[in-house]
Amino acid sequence: MCQHQPPCPTADSADREAARIVAHHPEQGWSLLCNGVLLFEDTGELLPNGQIIAPHRPLTAARIARAA
Repeated sequence: MCQHQPPCPTADSADREAARIVAHHPEQGWSLLCNGVLLFEDTGELLPNGQIIAPHRPLTAARIARAA
């Protein structure tokens, strides 16, 4: 799918989010990456095979403090 050099990571790679953005729709909260991954504003993902990746935002300092 990717024609960049070097090629973008594939959709099944651990670093798939490093692929280039080919369509960006911030008003709708999503971007399409070169490898076919839909990346959502909340960090969730929809892979080309239909697999859903749950949002995986890092914990913020405020959330860490409340958890302690």
